[in-house]
Amino acid sequence: MDSSWNSSAAGLGSVDPQLQHLIRVETQKQRFQQLVHQVTELCWEKCVDKPGPALDSRAEACFVNCVDRFIDTSQFTLHQLEQTQKPKPIFSESLSD
Repeated sequence: MDSSWNSSAAGLGSVDPQLQHLIRVETQKQRFQQLVHQVTELCWEKCVDKPGPALDSRAEACFVNCVDRFIDTSQFTLHQLEQTQKPKPIFSESLSD
């Protein structure tokens, strides 16, 4: 195994915080671009029968609906995940009368 690779990999824990931030931002951009590509492909296959020079009103309305449903589904899924991550309270009612 190459010793220069090992020393480079071992040094990742001490990466500059600004560089770590830049990497996170670029990763988020890449994920967003992948999501846009996925939605575009999905909605294109669903809404466009024959490609032409412009979208007809039916295809345009279909795209709007398709994107709206994708956003609604994504928000619902995120909400459900957030709910499952919250700690559930243990019996919190007072027993005093």
